[in-house]
Amino acid sequence: MTSRDEKRYDPNDTTLKFVNKPDDLDPLPPEDGDQGLCAEMSCGHAVKPESLTGWCRSLLDQGQYKFKCPALKQGTLQKCDAVWSYQEVRRLAVLTTDEMQHFEENMARLAAAEYCEFKSCPGCKTFVEREDLTNLSVQCTICLADKKRAFQFCWQCMKEWKGPAPRSDRCGNDGCINHDLELLRTCKDTALPQVQGVGACPSIRACPTCGQRAEHDKTGCKNIICPRCQVEFCFVCLKLTEECLRTSSYFIPCRDGVAPRQTSIPVWNRR
Repeated sequence: MTSRDEKRYDPNDTTLKFVNKPDDLDPLPPEDGDQGLCAEMSCGHAVKPESLTGWCRSLLDQGQYKFKCPALKQGTLQKCDAVWSYQEVRRLAVLTTDEMQHFEENMARLAAAEYCEFKSCPGCKTFVEREDLTNLSVQCTICLADKKRAFQFCWQCMKEWKGPAPRSDRCGNDGCINHDLELLRTCKDTALPQVQGVGACPSIRACPTCGQRAEHDKTGCKNIICPRCQVEFCFVCLKLTEECLRTSSYFIPCRDGVAPRQTSIPVWNRR
């Protein structure tokens, strides 16, 4: 990857709007005093190519492929949250060929995980999509075509299906349990050091929108963005951020306190 001090804008590039103000993603002045050129994003915030690359790459590392501006709106403590297109990011981050490949491969993988749910069939090893998220019994069409017989397997324990169907909790195989639910029940507590009064909170949560398992990195505010459905929610009270902020703020306790450990996992209705 290109090193931090090698990325520079071409001052003769007339397709960019250069601005004489600090980098909104990295406002601290550089140690060598060289401010460098800043360009304006579509939301109006100023960036340098290295800070934009670093921020967007960190989002990808967290499982997010929609690039949102983290800067504060002028004169407020409210995040901008404007969504930048990949085309804009690619151009203003001055992505190298290797970086473009990394971004595009990971964006495609994350988008597929958001809109589809795939697992490898235990019968033929072909990837199968589960369309009905409320039914653990899945029929493999490849097995039906190749073996001329119906083959159903359990999405939870990944064994050939036993017992009546459809079911949403388990099949008839011994040991068929929901491991995510067990993890929610038995995970350790964690603290959120930068959030007042949150010294003990379950370390793993299921997203209240899609049920995706999520963890907090213990930095910043109490809200996180789900890596699958991209919905922002409060890790403490489990309300969507918009609802939580009606009676609270990013770094103070929620009015309803810490939500108890979850005993069920929400099913995502994405159709």
